[in-house]
Amino acid sequence: MRLFIYKVLVLVISLFFLYQFTIGYSVYKFQQKIYSNLNNETSEKIKSKIRNELKSGLKKDKILNEEDSVLLRDFFNKIKLEINNAK
Repeated sequence: MRLFIYKVLVLVISLFFLYQFTIGYSVYKFQQKIYSNLNNETSEKIKSKIRNELKSGLKKDKILNEEDSVLLRDFFNKIKLEINNAK
């Protein structure tokens, strides 16, 4: 029984290191690349662009086209029904 436990521990530890050296390292590199691109200046640019788009959308008479309006209405009605049926 003790031999089985040792083998399982060695297997788990080796799988952990295998994951960290392959997939984990790739995820870490990708994460660092994203964090380095999202500094304060970039986030302020994104915020200002979103604000400008919202302002231009509010100036329009109709924001949504007919098909989008129908889809959103049906979606909201379905959510309302599920909320009303909740216990």
